[in-house]
Amino acid sequence: MKNTLKMTLAASSIAILTACGGDKEAGISPQQFTDALHLVMDSDRAVYTKKVVGRLTKEEKVIKASEHFMDDKALPLPAQMFRFGAETVAEKTDEFTYSLQSLWPINSQNAPVTAVEKEGLQFIVDNPGKNFYKEETLGGKNYFTAIYPDVAVAPVCASCHNDHKDSPKTDFKVGDVMGGVVIRVPLG
Repeated sequence: MKNTLKMTLAASSIAILTACGGDKEAGISPQQFTDALHLVMDSDRAVYTKKVVGRLTKEEKVIKASEHFMDDKALPLPAQMFRFGAETVAEKTDEFTYSLQSLWPINSQNAPVTAVEKEGLQFIVDNPGKNFYKEETLGGKNYFTAIYPDVAVAPVCASCHNDHKDSPKTDFKVGDVMGGVVIRVPLG
């Protein structure tokens, strides 16, 4: 399955290059690649948050969303759906990884670990609307790391974080940077 996905990713990359006017040898830059990945991730997450979680939990009040969704017979939280996608991708390819991290994580596994993650998360908080890009070396391997602001797109985002018993920050508002999407691509 992993080899099939790699072949599919390679074919997709060639198709993207052709559509962008590039050639196979030139390739696309790591920033173009991570920007495209983030656009899809961010769009899917915003749609799930607004049109599923927000509508069904706040507007229609037919089901709740819960971090214990299996036990509570509820919807998974948007951050959980994002993590499930990241875990599934990690099982299928090593072409890139992604995660949701925060300087104020509810779950400690979402705290920054590397110096670049910490620097990038602080940068996107201090520079609203800007992304952070940097190369880093981890385990002797070079990576392009991109960090994108994770903004509270709906009231349900802010209220979920503000009301959570483990949240170290409880004053988020719609439009606030709550964390960042970290996308890492191996170089070379």
